[in-house]
Formats: sequence, structure tokens, C-alpha cells
Amino acid sequence: MKDDDRSIFLQEEEEDGGNEWLTTFADLSMLLLVFFVLLYSMSTIDTHKFSETFSSVTQALQGKMRQISTSRITREEAGVLIDQALMRRQIIESQRKVFAEVKTLQTKKGIEGLVSANFEDGRIVIRVPGDVMFPSGRVTLTPEGARLVATLKDFFIQHKDQTIKIVGYTDNVRPSRRSRFKDNWEFSALRAVNVLRELLKMGIESTRLTATGLAYLNPLVPNSSAEYRAKNRRVEFVLEKRVSGQ
Repeated sequence: MKDDDRSIFLQEEEEDGGNEWLTTFADLSMLLLVFFVLLYSMSTIDTHKFSETFSSVTQALQGKMRQISTSRITREEAGVLIDQALMRRQIIESQRKVFAEVKTLQTKKGIEGLVSANFEDGRIVIRVPGDVMFPSGRVTLTPEGARLVATLKDFFIQHKDQTIKIVGYTDNVRPSRRSRFKDNWEFSALRAVNVLRELLKMGIESTRLTATGLAYLNPLVPNSSAEYRAKNRRVEFVLEKRVSGQ
């Protein structure tokens, strides 16, 4: 092989090998961008400063990113991710305010200690003991249960942007053979449905309501005693904010 040919061959090898770092660079850029979006969704950020920073980073990477054929994210796609993160953050902040009103409701209506509530990832869960809502082994509401539903109804009407998922739970004890219910799935589902029907009668829109029976799933505590089993028998109202257009 002539010296000129050898030089050209070595130069081509160097050029081909020199682009191998771009794939790693693309992966790292993607991970950094996703991490940046996650930080954004969990923090308070000046929108103007963020836009300036994002533009600067995009311009700095633009020349390199053009050379990458795989593992690439466009500025438009990044913008969509950021918009989604911002919307998610706004929803969580809005739900946090609604949750504060739930806590106020518990105090003002005298149901604190009877009705519990918790907040997680934008969802508000209002929990009512099943033994308060229903007679033992029955799916029809007690008078006290109907009063509790009426109290919650007023709150639900004030917050029309909330969907209401009603979830019935049982303990792990199967219905007796003399029971008209086939199993705990049917039993918990009928309890949830009857609560839904009560809310419908009270004027809550059907489009906001769903009813589900989850039987013995998701126990709050182990079903190891009568006291613990009573805690697992419950009805939950899961509130989530409706996004415009849904």
C-alpha cells in the first residue's frame, strides 16, 4: 500500500471513530434534560429566567444535536414536557388548597375523628368507616351514613372541578353461606354503588361520579384482629381535579 493510500485510510478511520462519542453524548443530554424538567416540576421557578436559561442551553447544544441521528429530543418535544410538568405542578398546588378546605370541613361539621383525609400526588382521599356508613352485613346506608354523605355533598357541589371516585372496601372475611352476596367483591361494589346513587339523588352530576368495589385489597392494617378488620372496612371518596376539555 502506498504512503498516500495509507494516510487516507488512517484519516478515514480516525474520522469514523471520532463520532462514536456522539451516542453517549446524546444519552447524557437526554438524561440531563429529563432531570431538569423533574426539578422544574418540583420547585418554584421564575418563568422569565427559566425561558432565558432554556433558550441558552438549547442554542449551546443545537450544533451538536444536529449531528445526532438517534436518542434525540427536539425543542418542541422538550417544550411539551415542560408544559406538562408545569400543568402537573399547578394541579397539585390547586389540590393542596382544596385539601386544606377538607380539613376545615372536618372541624366545622364536627366530623373530625370520624372522617379522615389524606393528600398524595394531587389526589385527595376522604375515608369513612364502613361500620358507620352501613349496618353490619348490609349495603343500605344507615341514617348516620346518609347524613355524612349529605355533608360531603355540600362540599362536592362547591368544588365542581373535582371528579369523585367512590371506592368500597371490606376485610378479608368472606360473606357467610347464608348471605345473599356471592363474595366481598360484590359486597364492596354494591356499597360503593349505593353511595353513588345517594349522591345522584342529592344533585351531584353523574359525569363526576364512579363507583368501584375493591373488596379486601389495599388494607390499611393487617386483618389480624377484629379492631383492625373494622378499620379496613371503609368507603373512600377519591377526589381528582378535572382538566379542561375532559
